[in-house]
Amino acid sequence: MNLQKSIARLSSGKRVEKPSDDAGGMAVAMKLESQIMRSGAAMQNMLNGVSLLEVQDGVLSNAGQIVDRMSELKSLYHDVMKNETDKESYNKEFRDLQVQLFDMSRIKFNGVSLFARYTTSTGNQDALFEGTSSQVHTMQVFMNADGDDSGVASLHKALLLSALTINASTLEAGTFGSGDQSTVYRLANESIDGTGANSVISLGAVSVGVYAQALQNIATLRAQNGASMSQLEYGYDNLIKQKNNLNTSRGRIMDVDMAAESTRLSKYNILVQASTSMLSQANSLTEISLVLMR
Repeated sequence: MNLQKSIARLSSGKRVEKPSDDAGGMAVAMKLESQIMRSGAAMQNMLNGVSLLEVQDGVLSNAGQIVDRMSELKSLYHDVMKNETDKESYNKEFRDLQVQLFDMSRIKFNGVSLFARYTTSTGNQDALFEGTSSQVHTMQVFMNADGDDSGVASLHKALLLSALTINASTLEAGTFGSGDQSTVYRLANESIDGTGANSVISLGAVSVGVYAQALQNIATLRAQNGASMSQLEYGYDNLIKQKNNLNTSRGRIMDVDMAAESTRLSKYNILVQASTSMLSQANSLTEISLVLMR
């Protein structure tokens, strides 16, 4: 029986093949296995969070390039060699770029919005760039196997619309809803056909300082994005170490010690062979007695 058990352990690589082998150890191993699987799921969620942030950063980078182009158009607009037709051509591009910025703010990643106007997905309270904790829009990513608050990363839905809404007098960002296109300018607009607060602005209406502040705001959003990405990457590395340690702990309970089990196999094999040999000799003595009797 011991020989067969040793062969089975070496064949499967498991020290515990059924509960009777080690009832307590199997119970602990089952709990460790569950934690290992939850850790793997959490790691996958964190990688998906990094992917979302990478896409978000790519859009923010392009938005910065558009604001740079707007600033360049502002300088070209004031060239003394340009006639009114030339200036209108610059204005047309400027208006189209405003619509492009608004369209970029509605980009989604697998159905999830990368940017936000409101503090919640279903609310109507305008979010504010660099506002208080109640004026931003965040998503939570759990960075541990238990899914509790002991390890949570807050990913920001970048407030691109708010960052591009600038008060001309203070150069502070405002909520997108506060833009009136006379004192608080929206550099992102839904359509070139809007009126009032929803109308596009012209190159001559906005100072260079507004563009510079908008670019600084986008840079801040990218820095915020980078900080969240760094947090997820460090959390992922930490979870890898935890998962490896859990696998090691489970292996100490469930996996067979090949060296020790090989020694036991040799021991039991020798005992079986010796027993068989002794039994054979005992039977041979009986045969000899029968021969003498005949």
